[in-house]
Amino acid sequence: MEVGVKPDWWIRKMALEHGMIEPFEEKQVTKGVISYGLSSYGYDMRIADEFLIFTNAYSTVVDPKSFDERSFVRHSGEYCIIPPNSFVLGRSVEYFRIPRNVITITLGKSTYARCGIIVNVTPFEPEWEGYATLEISNTTPLPAKVYAGEGIAQVIFIEADGVCEVSYADKKGRYQKQQTIVLPKVE
Repeated sequence: MEVGVKPDWWIRKMALEHGMIEPFEEKQVTKGVISYGLSSYGYDMRIADEFLIFTNAYSTVVDPKSFDERSFVRHSGEYCIIPPNSFVLGRSVEYFRIPRNVITITLGKSTYARCGIIVNVTPFEPEWEGYATLEISNTTPLPAKVYAGEGIAQVIFIEADGVCEVSYADKKGRYQKQQTIVLPKVE
């Protein structure tokens, strides 16, 4: 067993034979878009066309234990304008099914990072599955544009030399099998 960061051939095999990534783009798409698809040691996921844009219109408090949905406005479209020094939530186009002996690290794409747009995605734990909820910050004093259907972040797959004792599915994680943007939950 080869452990560590997984190369393109392993990702392709896991996606095509085991449904690890759906839909799966076997080659990197680059022409006229922010790239997405299979890369040398990862997979560049896309952002879907649904967004939650944070707003202070109602002067709510962002509280992870009691999240007030008036903290954001819903937006669907080919792109999203993130207000200056603000934040949006989005979701991946791809649905992920992570094997029991794998964990992921996801990093924002350099094209966006060079524009002051920071993407945060927490690790996909062993046996987690679903559409990823993406946290996107505009750190600039200017409005910033994010394009739906194009690359937003790269997922790196790390295989362990054994399986974990308790997977995300075993503990019935609160974000398991999410189908849309999921807000914070504390149970």
